[in-house]
Amino acid sequence: MSDNGRRFTFPFKGLITGMGLTLKALFTRPETVQYPLVKEIPVPRARGVIALDPEACTVCMLCARECPDWCIYIEGHKQEIQPDKPGGRVKTRATLDRFDIDYALCMYCGICVEVCPFDALFWSPDYEYSEFSISEMLHDKDRLTDWLDTVPDPPALES
Repeated sequence: MSDNGRRFTFPFKGLITGMGLTLKALFTRPETVQYPLVKEIPVPRARGVIALDPEACTVCMLCARECPDWCIYIEGHKQEIQPDKPGGRVKTRATLDRFDIDYALCMYCGICVEVCPFDALFWSPDYEYSEFSISEMLHDKDRLTDWLDTVPDPPALES
């Protein structure tokens, strides 16, 4: 103890602690992955690209209306379905003509996937879809359907 009753503190304690952390970080391997040569395996439910199931889509346009970036473009038409029995009523069904997502605008918020009442949109963990031209970031219905093969099965429900 010193004369006035205070405890003696070691000078430059923070500097020595900081230099110790720097030396420790200097001799540990970084967590960096050399991307083109080594590819990470994403977790199964990762948000990579949005996949479309065109059979489930009813052209309700909820996803396009709720999208904060307005990057989803949908077009469809009504198609008449003839009745199964004679004298039955003619039904109409919405048919999907165009479904495009502009990934140059998309911020991957996932609102479109959550708001879809018919489970037509899914997250795929595939993340390699970059292009050399920004105009090629507009994925059409066929390309979005191709991503459907990479969507993992949903987790099992608890019983």
